[in-house]
Amino acid sequence: MAAMIDVLLPVDQVEGTRSQVLRWLKSVGEPIRRHEPLVEIETDKVTVEVSAPADGILQEITAAQGADVEPGALLGRVAPATAAAAPPGSASAGAASKPAPESPAVARGRRAAPDRMSPAVRRLLAEHRLDASRIAGTGDGGRITVDDVLAAAAKPEMAAPAATAVAAAMPPGVRRLPHTPMRRRIATHMVESLLQTAPHVTTVFEADLTAVLGHRATHRQDIERRGSALTLTAYFVAACVDALRAVPEANARWTDAALLLNEQIDIGIATALEGRGLVVPVIRNVADLDLFGIAMALGELVARAREDRLASADLQGGTFTISNHGVSGSLVAAPIVINQPQSAILGIGRLEKRAVVMEHDGRDEIVIRPRCYVTLTIDHRVLDGHQANRFMEVLVRRLEGWS
Repeated sequence: MAAMIDVLLPVDQVEGTRSQVLRWLKSVGEPIRRHEPLVEIETDKVTVEVSAPADGILQEITAAQGADVEPGALLGRVAPATAAAAPPGSASAGAASKPAPESPAVARGRRAAPDRMSPAVRRLLAEHRLDASRIAGTGDGGRITVDDVLAAAAKPEMAAPAATAVAAAMPPGVRRLPHTPMRRRIATHMVESLLQTAPHVTTVFEADLTAVLGHRATHRQDIERRGSALTLTAYFVAACVDALRAVPEANARWTDAALLLNEQIDIGIATALEGRGLVVPVIRNVADLDLFGIAMALGELVARAREDRLASADLQGGTFTISNHGVSGSLVAAPIVINQPQSAILGIGRLEKRAVVMEHDGRDEIVIRPRCYVTLTIDHRVLDGHQANRFMEVLVRRLEGWS
């Protein structure tokens, strides 16, 4: 009898986080194909699929749904395929007759098999406790889309019996929204960072973006013709390079024995995923990129994040983080919780026109300028206030003198 093949959680999972089995895509006894998605693993940052290591039968599940697992952990075992090839003349050896083509209406009404659903769809099904077999997919070939799941979740008759019983026990006017594994992980990570790991201190500056907006207006169309959107965040990423060079402690991590200064600048961009939480994909080697290179990398990462196409490697190894909370209307946020094990995080508030007093020819004048608040939250074990202020002085000077 052939030896069992272990299904292991890859060791390249997100640094510093625990992983949890979100759901198995196959049941014990089901046939599987090599490289076929077998189980979904969710951390506080990303959902990844672990593929089948070989053709065969899923023989055993050792890590059940909801179990916490570490990189390299045993998830299950596969009995390798040992069936002999079909003899000549058998039905399987001959060419299969081609079925009649489906009409579009039939294709749309056909229920989608689990292996034809995207990770985002499977996750939503699990979160809302919906049965995929009761949902008619409207995607190509009957695929269930995210919109199909959300529409079904809004229908009371689609709720699972257990969920219905829990809802019935809730007080009037209260709706129960179960925590997703990602939400629970984010909560744990934030509490550990703020209350158990680092003393947080925030400094607040104001930046005039007149020069940045002028530069953007001049170069935006050229950048777009070259295949990228030129966002204001790209300018902040570039300006952070100067600030991190001036204050390298902001690009470091604390250990009990020493401060570890990162020579490479890898900046994470906090990205909100509607209804799910926050991920922080990382732009690598930012110091080696010009503004166009930063804009390209930024656009690709944000697009992959919102389309649920991030890999674990996209979220690993950031040395500094930027949170542009102003895109959703926030003026200032303090403290923004540090993304451990980093030492600092930059917050960018909403850009708006403000009346300011400026001196011209020896006289004070009130003028209207595009300005925003920027904050730097630091780990006070690593940096002191004068270093945080130095960082911000360099950052603001770079933004206000852009040319």
